[in-house]
Amino acid sequence: MQRWPVLLFLAWAGSLFFCGIGLFTSGFLLMRIELTNRSSCADPLGAPAWAGQGPAPGACWLPRRVPKAVLLIIDALTFDFARFDPAKDRPRPYENKLGFLHQLSSSQPRHARLYRFRADPPTTTMQRIKGITTGSLPTFIDVGSNFASYAIQEDNLLSQLVQNGRRVVFMGDDTWDGLFPQKFFRSYFFPSFNVKDLHTVDDGILQHLYPTVDGGEWDLLIAHFLGVDHCGHKHGPDHPEMAKKLTQMNEMLRSLVDHLGNDTLLLVAGDHGMTETGDHGGDSEKEVNAALFVYSKRPLFGARLPEEPETVPQVNLVPTLALLLGVPIPYSSIGEVMAELFSGDGDAASAALRQLSAYHVNARQVDRFLHSYSLAAQDLPAPRLRHLRGLFSAAVEEHAQLLGRVREGGPPSPELQARLGRLVGRFQHYLREARAVCMESWARFHPLRMVAGCALIAASCLLCCLASELAALDFPYRRRLLYPLLWGLAGAALLGLGHLLAREGLDLLLVASGGAAASQLGFFWHLGGRRPLPARGAGVRPPGPSAGLWQRLALPMGALLLRCGAMFSDSFVVAEARVAPFLLASLAVLLVGRLLWRGQLAALEAPRQHKKSWQVLCLLAALLACLRLSSLFHQCREETPLCQPSPLLAPLAGLPSAQAKNLSYLLCVASLAGLVYALRRWLRHCGNLNGSGPLVLFVRWAFPLLALCVACYWAVASGAEDTLGKLQEPVQAALEGFPRAAYGLACLGLLLALWEPLTVFVPDGREAAGAIVTPYQRAPSSQADLLHVIPQIYRRMQESLKSQLDGGERGAPVAAYGLGSVYSAALLVVLTLLGFLLLLLHSERLSLAFLLLFLEAFVLLRLHAWVGRLAGDAEPFVVPWDAVTSWALAATQFFYSTGHQPVFPAIHWNAAFVGFQQGHSSHLVPALLVGANTFTSYILFAVGCPLLLLWPFVCEAPSSPRRRLKEELCEEEPMMEMRLRESPERFSAALLQLGLKYLFVLGMQLLACVGAAMVLRRHLMVWKVFAPKFLFEALGFVVSSVCLLLGISLVLRVDCALSAWFQRLRPR
Repeated sequence: MQRWPVLLFLAWAGSLFFCGIGLFTSGFLLMRIELTNRSSCADPLGAPAWAGQGPAPGACWLPRRVPKAVLLIIDALTFDFARFDPAKDRPRPYENKLGFLHQLSSSQPRHARLYRFRADPPTTTMQRIKGITTGSLPTFIDVGSNFASYAIQEDNLLSQLVQNGRRVVFMGDDTWDGLFPQKFFRSYFFPSFNVKDLHTVDDGILQHLYPTVDGGEWDLLIAHFLGVDHCGHKHGPDHPEMAKKLTQMNEMLRSLVDHLGNDTLLLVAGDHGMTETGDHGGDSEKEVNAALFVYSKRPLFGARLPEEPETVPQVNLVPTLALLLGVPIPYSSIGEVMAELFSGDGDAASAALRQLSAYHVNARQVDRFLHSYSLAAQDLPAPRLRHLRGLFSAAVEEHAQLLGRVREGGPPSPELQARLGRLVGRFQHYLREARAVCMESWARFHPLRMVAGCALIAASCLLCCLASELAALDFPYRRRLLYPLLWGLAGAALLGLGHLLAREGLDLLLVASGGAAASQLGFFWHLGGRRPLPARGAGVRPPGPSAGLWQRLALPMGALLLRCGAMFSDSFVVAEARVAPFLLASLAVLLVGRLLWRGQLAALEAPRQHKKSWQVLCLLAALLACLRLSSLFHQCREETPLCQPSPLLAPLAGLPSAQAKNLSYLLCVASLAGLVYALRRWLRHCGNLNGSGPLVLFVRWAFPLLALCVACYWAVASGAEDTLGKLQEPVQAALEGFPRAAYGLACLGLLLALWEPLTVFVPDGREAAGAIVTPYQRAPSSQADLLHVIPQIYRRMQESLKSQLDGGERGAPVAAYGLGSVYSAALLVVLTLLGFLLLLLHSERLSLAFLLLFLEAFVLLRLHAWVGRLAGDAEPFVVPWDAVTSWALAATQFFYSTGHQPVFPAIHWNAAFVGFQQGHSSHLVPALLVGANTFTSYILFAVGCPLLLLWPFVCEAPSSPRRRLKEELCEEEPMMEMRLRESPERFSAALLQLGLKYLFVLGMQLLACVGAAMVLRRHLMVWKVFAPKFLFEALGFVVSSVCLLLGISLVLRVDCALSAWFQRLRPR
């Protein structure tokens, strides 16, 4: 049996997908490291004083120039909405509606100014709020210390204001509540999810805006209007409703200005723009082109109004507003101050010096951030960083020289003014170069990488499909595996050498992806080189085109294509918790319906066949019942506000009633006992609990102990909050001790399953003389078992007489109990161990969902075994596509039925602290615990995937001793899984084929998610629906492929141990 080639081929196929995922991710997901450093007034970044300037009382880095500020965010305020063009006689619905802005800027040019407010992609509201408050370039993944919520942990403007005793009042979009919890002096939040509601948020703000402004109990007032954005989503910008909404905003601004004090700064900003269809999220010109309007009743600007509005990046608002309000610039800000707002009254030289002070502080802050970030991450190019450091050092040196000259006194000369202007330009150049370096690394899609990654995944799917069909033939691993690997190594070496010769940084991901593509090319090249020969072995027919082939593929491939097509709809992705069970139920019903249509199900003239038909129908009903019951454990998404999460997901500690808590606890313990009992009963039925091997002893004694540890942990955890003070220490010790004991027992069992996986019992040779090999028989314990011995004695007498007539000498066969289910027994033990380990990471009442999971898996295995037997056209060593597709759909279904959703807020972060109440010293252990909790169903179904091949052989066993006696009187004793040992080459080929089929089904689902994320990258819901779905699907594929390899490795380990066991039997 070829064991290592099977594992190597599956590992190679999985690595091809991994390279495709990595390549696509590098072009799609915008990532950066989130620093936890925070700025402080004590930081030595304050501007040095120049002649005529002294430190103001309470000054922080720079003197406070603005006592109060009002920030109005009109969501999706595109620049075209704010710009006024009097030359247009027939403006479109969104044009010339904000005429008050034009009136202020034209009549008071020193008090008002309109800017193009340039947003950085992704142009979603949440990411733009992060940009406007942190001054950095938020991406889809901001890698930080807290993943449990969307709350901004990075240093930001609101944190600085609160830290320095300022009062921040907010009203509007409730997204801010999740981003900045406990940061507001006063707040008025309104629901923002319903994009069809144009007025609730805006009307709520207008109700509180003017009284709050007049009250004066605030230093920064933020109001976030949503009506314009919702109108764009509902109607588009070119609609009469947009004209009404913009007119409402215009009147609001007109009234607000009348309420403002002389010392208040007004900023009206759009967080992003919108396309012609009203969408946003991408990087098109209309999406990133927002508006910013600045106004104060005191002069701010020069008298000259620019012909064209200046373009200001959104990140520039943070350092500008921070220094104007007299607080430190947030640590991670890379914005540039808006110099015009720091000019003040006086001559040109004084204005240049004030601007220079702001630029000097700003540049030192950015240089400090780049230095800290380069130490924490390696995604900023080192040559560019050295260049930026040179620019900064030169500007600071010249600043010191000019400052010394200014301090000498005397009227500023034209030459000094020119040098001041040039130095301002140098600081501007440095800050813009720094922002450009960061933007190139963090905020840009890479379409070529995205397309290449998608193509690599598609080619991997094709490779798995073709290789799975060829696995039943004579599969030359040298041509199918070794040569492609050599092609891949050669391709990776050439690509790496090209990078080195071009003196570019070695991109390991590109090199690995290039090697993967080259190995795929090598496989397809050698695939067409020679027609494969039929496999050696009797009765093997190569799979060729037949009339029934497409009929067999129609149902599973149809269900798979429907699931893949649903990935391109945000509504279906949101409702996938109902889509996956529906597809699974439909596939099962259609499979049974096909048997009924062909007349293979209702054979009333054959009572035995009639009984099998009823068994199939009962299994189908049990499957539908499991699907229905598993839907009770559902979690809700934010996009479904009417949905109520299942109360069964809540831990026992959260139940108010002691009676309900006790009853629920008893049900949970009963489910634990049910799992242990079901495993022991099945192993005893198959004869795998007769021996005294280490794994058998573990199942007998350690499994109840493992269940006891879990039950004790649940009991302690459910009452931990009500514990009295003196008992807190013992309770905390129990909260760590019981889970760790369970971890230890589970790991010990897994090690035993790898070290000695056989559960076969062989009595002493002297006692077994004259016995015959029985794959399933237990020790005689009843009259039926004694009757069962008679045909064996008769058969033994026949064999003895035959051997005497032939003159041969045959040794006495050896009795072996549990041999016919030796492969599946080891898998079931490992799966149950994993089930207990994973159950420990979930809330208590999800034990009922785990019980349903194992029951549904058992029903699926039995159902497909009986369907294949009744159909009569299935190869015994070939797992049909419908079984593989159903298995993958069940894994997806139980992802949702264990309380998960493909969004980050739905992750069960509490799993990281099961057994580790005091926290962790590293991130590896909590990441493994949370990952195991999240992908529980993927782990269990992938490890158990080989059961799809083994179970039809296990089902050959008679279900009762009387039936065994009846069958053995008239036919040969069934060999069950020992039939696999008769054809080792077909066995290894069947395992390879099964693994490739499962990878193909998972790969097709992954390909659909990748395609949806790439095609819909400018969709409104890309960062809220499609990108998280891609991430979870990609991680689920990685987990499933690794666990699939482990499951097949366990089967091969059992086969290896079985070969050694047969070798030891030869002397006996």
